[in-house]
Amino acid sequence: MSGHSKWSTIKRKKAVIDAKRSKLWSKVIKEIQVAVRMSGDDVSGNPRLRLALDKARSANVPKDSIQRAIDKGSGAGGGEDFEEVVYEGYATGGVAVMVECLTDNRNRTAAEIRYVFQKNHGNLGSSGSVAWMFRQRGLIVIEKSKVSEDQLMDLVLDHGAQEVNDDEDTWIIETENNDFLSLKNIIEQADIDIHYSDLEKVSDTRVDVSEDHVGLVQGLLDALDELEDVQNLYDNASLPQSE
Repeated sequence: MSGHSKWSTIKRKKAVIDAKRSKLWSKVIKEIQVAVRMSGDDVSGNPRLRLALDKARSANVPKDSIQRAIDKGSGAGGGEDFEEVVYEGYATGGVAVMVECLTDNRNRTAAEIRYVFQKNHGNLGSSGSVAWMFRQRGLIVIEKSKVSEDQLMDLVLDHGAQEVNDDEDTWIIETENNDFLSLKNIIEQADIDIHYSDLEKVSDTRVDVSEDHVGLVQGLLDALDELEDVQNLYDNASLPQSE
């Protein structure tokens, strides 16, 4: 079991998702389009598309919007040609930040990212400057009210779960990338509701943020998340717990 600080990013992301449903729809639709363009529309042979479709259903994205995204990705419906770009840098206090974007204009996106870092007293770094601090893992979050500890352990430990973390009112299950979708299916087949699931970049090295720096760090993260081209945002900040 681990402490709460490692998973604070997941809690913040979930809160943002709940508060900004329309922006989530835009991100998911864009992800579907890119997944199809890269590897085709056959879900069985395209794990990225399968995950994107799961997100779309969880977010209640309309079926016609999903189909239009698939058509655009296949080239049948026109649409933008998005490019994947990753930016790395530091927020105030040495907090590492990774920003994954899907953009149809790299120059515009770079200028927007650079402006946000500068405005919030951060520093945009070179490629690889903070990526080494993060590792990609599958995360599955389940409310404790949905399953007992014994039932959960019996179900997941033999099917790819690397860790099961006790985080207040939820269990957070960590898996290797390749085991994520199969474990998610096993949990769903057991009729256990999943509160949140995704492939995330997590860091075991957390940076404690002082009260003096909380505003700037949170301001940088919030401003980045508001940008249209930002698809995923990761950091290793351990922010003070609110009362």
